[in-house]
Amino acid sequence: MNLTSNWSYPTAIRFGAGRISEIADACAAAGIKKPLLVTDRGLADMEITQRTLDLLEAAGLGRAIFADVDPNPNEKNAAAGVAAYQAGGHDGVVAFGGGSGLDLAKVVAFHAGQTRPLWDFEDIGDWWTRADADAIAPVVAVPTTAGTGSEVGRASVITNSETEQKKIIFHPKMLPAVVICDPELTVGMPSFITAGTGLDAFAHCVEAYCSPHYHPMSQGMALEGMRLVKEYLPRAYADGTDIEARAHMMSAAAMGATAFQKGLGAIHALSHPIGAIYHTHHGTTNAVCMPAVLQFNKPAITEVIGHAANYLGIAGGFDGFCTFVDDLNASMAIPKTLTELGVQDPDIDRIVAGALIDPSTGGNPIEMTKENTTKLLMACL
Repeated sequence: MNLTSNWSYPTAIRFGAGRISEIADACAAAGIKKPLLVTDRGLADMEITQRTLDLLEAAGLGRAIFADVDPNPNEKNAAAGVAAYQAGGHDGVVAFGGGSGLDLAKVVAFHAGQTRPLWDFEDIGDWWTRADADAIAPVVAVPTTAGTGSEVGRASVITNSETEQKKIIFHPKMLPAVVICDPELTVGMPSFITAGTGLDAFAHCVEAYCSPHYHPMSQGMALEGMRLVKEYLPRAYADGTDIEARAHMMSAAAMGATAFQKGLGAIHALSHPIGAIYHTHHGTTNAVCMPAVLQFNKPAITEVIGHAANYLGIAGGFDGFCTFVDDLNASMAIPKTLTELGVQDPDIDRIVAGALIDPSTGGNPIEMTKENTTKLLMACL
């Protein structure tokens, strides 16, 4: 094993119920005096969003909002957000919402001060060094779901609307300066979003845990993240007002996104092109793909998943863990196949090609090829 790696761990996080009240102080800590709150359309008029704008306005920070964000945000959303940011003379961003809103907000803060096209900063090699780091605006991130963990990430997933490919835009300074994790903001999530986002967090933990790369801190965080999802996602799904369960799921989401610095794998490699082409919910797509990917990787992960099963109190080692995943999905009405999810008459070659160029493939325990990835996709269908 190569015991050489580069480690970078998250940022300042203010965690706890009611801490959205500190939004103005968080902006001050990040050096933001005129923020643009970026969120998605569905959240724009909701009480939690308006209350946050009230808090900003009361502190003399204005109440500017941009909400033209699609469920799978694209470069058109980014350009519109940058235009709004520049027109308003803003000096920072409050990223507010689920993964879509957070990812788009981080890109607005990143790209508003750059002169090169957005795709010049795709997560390929050292392309991030092309950016003018001093021109990247600060971000205060406020998640309202418990899944992607984008609030503690240094990248955003943006769909190229012309090629229908999901691209990862990366820069170390895209990491939010301050995060407010207030579980009260997640209480209103519908049960199907609670399930999809929670299983996204679980997928992050599982794939990071199984990645062959060396990162023992991520390994431990992924394992405990899995335990939190196992214990508290069913509770949050059954009762959205269970604030303890909501809090632990917010932790699990942040832990999963921190852990996947160690790597992701075939689950995300498949779900990225599927989501870009067929507009499926990301976390739910991950959940549908997970059982087949576990079997795909079985020769390489039987032992390590056995250790996880022991820690999680699941009998039966690898097979017991797989049964647990199947049962968890079923308990939350997750479709068993991509066909049931709505992926009709899929373009197999196009999905496989997209999966093989996705950066997530590099963390899969078994090398992904055109042949075996095609078989894997067919198993998901």
